[in-house]
Amino acid sequence: MSSDPSGSHFLRLAALVALAAAVFASTASASELIDRNAANVKLQVAANGQALLSYNARGKSWNVLAWGAVNAIAPTTARPQLAFKLDYSGGYGSYKRDVWKTFENACRPYSGPELQWLVSACTAADGSHWAVQAWQRMLPNYGLAANANQAVWELRLSHWSGALPELTVKQNWAYRTFEHIFGSFTYQGQPVHGFKTTSTGQPLDTFGRNLYVDTYDSAYGKGWKRENSFLMHKGTGKFCYGFYSHGARPIGAGSRYRATIIGPGVTPDVYWDSSSLGAYDRDFDLQMHEEQKTFYAGDGLCKAV
Repeated sequence: MSSDPSGSHFLRLAALVALAAAVFASTASASELIDRNAANVKLQVAANGQALLSYNARGKSWNVLAWGAVNAIAPTTARPQLAFKLDYSGGYGSYKRDVWKTFENACRPYSGPELQWLVSACTAADGSHWAVQAWQRMLPNYGLAANANQAVWELRLSHWSGALPELTVKQNWAYRTFEHIFGSFTYQGQPVHGFKTTSTGQPLDTFGRNLYVDTYDSAYGKGWKRENSFLMHKGTGKFCYGFYSHGARPIGAGSRYRATIIGPGVTPDVYWDSSSLGAYDRDFDLQMHEEQKTFYAGDGLCKAV
């Protein structure tokens, strides 16, 4: 499940920016997808709370203003998730002047929690944090070789205060044979989930989130390979996944696993990694089987295995 629900939105942004006189402000949600395969990234934040993200991509220089959102709201059908206002013209579309040319950075050295995939981060005068992360979300499942579009590094911007979203991942064996993971994604004690998806599990609203799982030194080959991506369950924010065979592809169990998920609202993307459990342990497996029975209560899509 590695299609890009934000792709058409980004192409629309790029097309509008390319117009000689057309500059604009836009809105979107999630740790914000700003661009792809960016280099020379610089993050600044002014005293008024506006951020300026400067970088090179697609053969030119970009100066993107972002403002108007912090943290996230709990899932609801009453309104969209929080979103940045974005101005890819560097301020001219919003203020009729090139704000980026006179932008004064007031952001201090970053003092927030550790983040994976970090490119740049800083802490604003009000104590809130801004961060830029980049990672390969679009890799194909089951260790297949990525084409150029799938291998892109997405540049993502976030703004938050307080605790990060919490990704919980636990390991066991399914049917005493297959490695298996299960867990949940929560923010401020509430499950993170959406309300509408495609038949393949792609979110159709601003709240749904997929977990992207990678496996290390598996039958797919040396190093990290994408195993799969799958949706947090509606109402619970929980998930369960077994490392089984998929058609002609081998079982993707590896020596290590990692997982990345886009934060709700404009919070950062969250990461987990661990070594695999290794050889089967019957006592531990029985313990985790009982834990699953309690953990899955109210979910309906997972069962203890």
